[in-house]
Amino acid sequence: MLKVVIIDANSITRNLLSTLLVAGGHDVVGTSNTSDASLARAIKLAPQVLCVDIGEASDQNFGIIDMLRKALPKALIFLVSGNMDSALVQGGAQRGLHGFIVKPFNPLTVQTVIRNAILKIARQLHAKPVNATETFEAPDQPTDLLPGTTSTGTAT
Repeated sequence: MLKVVIIDANSITRNLLSTLLVAGGHDVVGTSNTSDASLARAIKLAPQVLCVDIGEASDQNFGIIDMLRKALPKALIFLVSGNMDSALVQGGAQRGLHGFIVKPFNPLTVQTVIRNAILKIARQLHAKPVNATETFEAPDQPTDLLPGTTSTGTAT
């Protein structure tokens, strides 16, 4: 199970997305709003996946994504929004987000977006040659990568 933190100003949205992710086999270890103290607590949880609603596209709001990316460079970050305008999508793509989750939530779409990002990274890691100076450690349980898949991303 992947550890997930949900960051959204709306508690109803956080609870709904949490329910969908838990039903999909993820471990939601925390939810928070976008205050500085809440973001610091979210980072301390060291999640593998972050679902973040930053609100409107602005430099200040994108700063939340930049801060999370710097603090958790290996985490998968998904932008959650009910308004996917071009500025928001473009700004998110420039910051290396792994996907977009659109409100209102469709349970199948939420799971598919996250699953596809995980499989994409697994394929990249599988295709990347390991040189003599690098070491690569496989997870203890490859099925922890995604419920119902193997470490190569194939269905079990």
